Order: sequence, then C-alpha cells, then structure tokens
Amino acid sequence: MKTLPNQIRTLLTLIFPLTIVFSCPLRADEKTDAPFPGKVSQFHGFDEYRFDLDGIGCRVVVPKEVADGKPWIWRARFFGHEPQSDMALLEKGFHVAYADVGGLYGSPAAVDRWNKFYEHLTSEHGFDKKPALEGMSRGGLIIYNWAAANPDRVACIYGDAPVCDFKSWPGKSRAGNWQQVLKAYRFADDEEALAFKGNPVDNLGPLAKAGVPLLHVCGAADEVVPMSENTDVLAKRYRDLRGEITVIAKPGVGHHPHSLKDPKPIVDFVLKHTGGE
Repeated sequence: MKTLPNQIRTLLTLIFPLTIVFSCPLRADEKTDAPFPGKVSQFHGFDEYRFDLDGIGCRVVVPKEVADGKPWIWRARFFGHEPQSDMALLEKGFHVAYADVGGLYGSPAAVDRWNKFYEHLTSEHGFDKKPALEGMSRGGLIIYNWAAANPDRVACIYGDAPVCDFKSWPGKSRAGNWQQVLKAYRFADDEEALAFKGNPVDNLGPLAKAGVPLLHVCGAADEVVPMSENTDVLAKRYRDLRGEITVIAKPGVGHHPHSLKDPKPIVDFVLKHTGGE
C-alpha cells in the first residue's frame, strides 16, 4: 500500500503533459480537418492553402462543395489577377491550383516543377487526371510546354493574352526578362536562344494528336504580346494540324488586357471539356 502514492505520482507525471498538449488551442490558420497543409487564408470567400512541395511554393483553393471527380483548373503565373473565371469555377466545385515557376519561362526546370505538383495532387489528393490549364501572359509558356510534354494529362487549355514565343516577348526588347530567359534555358547567347525551336508555336503536334481544345482571349491592340506574333501564329499552325482552337479578340482594347468582364465564355469552355455542367 505504501507504493500506491508513488504509482499515482508516476501516472500523473505521464498524463499531465499530454493534457497540456491536447488542451492547447489551435492557431487561427490551423484546421484539424484541413485537406492541405500550410497556412490558410481566404480567396474571395474560399479557403486557400499555401504550402511548399520540395521547395516549390504552391497554392490550392478549395470549393465549398467539391464536384464529382475533383476537377481543377491549374493557374500559371499572376495568381489572383482577374480572378472572375477562377471564382466562377470554384462555385462549380472546381479546385484552383498554382505552383510557382517564376523566372523560369516554361523551361525544362519549370516543367519538372509542374510534374511534381501534378503527381502530388493526382496521387495524394485524388485530383482529376486531366486538369484545365490557365495561362496569362508569360504563363502561356509553361502551360503549353508542360502540355506538350504531357498531352494525355490535359483536358483543355485557356490562354489569356499568352506568350507563345519568347522571341516576341521578351525577345524583341532584350531587357531584363530576356536575360532571365537565357539563364532559365541555359542558352550561351542570344543567337542560340533565337535559333531555339521549342516554343509553344513550335511544338503543337502532341496537343493536336491528343485532341486538346484551346481557347485564347486576347486584346487585338495588345502591343506587349502582339497577337500577330503569338496567338495568330499558334492558331494558324494548330488549325493546320487540324487542332481545335477558339480565339476571342477584344477590339479596341489597349495595353495587354486580360480576361472578360463576364467570364461565361471561358467558364463554359472549361466545363464543356472537363465533363462539367
């Protein structure tokens, strides 16, 4: 009997720390049932999770009710800019995903990053094997280069004033962005970069063969990423390959504009080719 108090003391010593751990309140950005790790914030009323994957900054915005099959739209660059299409798709049960490839201009290193993110979302979280891709401006380089490397993993592509040839932008200016292109692709000099035949306009065969439908929304008067050097070239070549592409050109719109005030044509395009409503 004299050993009983010692036993009780030993038991309390084991239990008391556990009581402290389990009674500590969660931080505001922690959720016990969170579908993704990392910090939680709000994206126009939807939960947005930010986390790293092998050092890659990633974001996933979760719909309030997930549609059957976990469809998703994969945003490239300028996350949150002109979000109306993303918001409308979230309402339809789509996830919105993003993996940072800043400064890589669709280079093989960027494609490798996207491969890792794709495998993570499809294998670990059950996302649909064929996402819709969305690329604004320089985001056009990664969506097309990743799609060309993975044509059977793409439901459709929505390019918004997309760069389709870095010889147009930033090639013509030879400004700081051009030096980043040389570094990202490990080109020795301008001559090697200008001779490169791996831009989106050059590598459409795999997409046409896989039957990937395309939609481009552009400003007809865009002087930063001119249609004549980007979308017009890509559209002609894709149609020559018997590929399906729709181009919405906004007349009288100036400096590099994005999206549509009413995103219905964009949303309808994505839903049509992802088995949505």
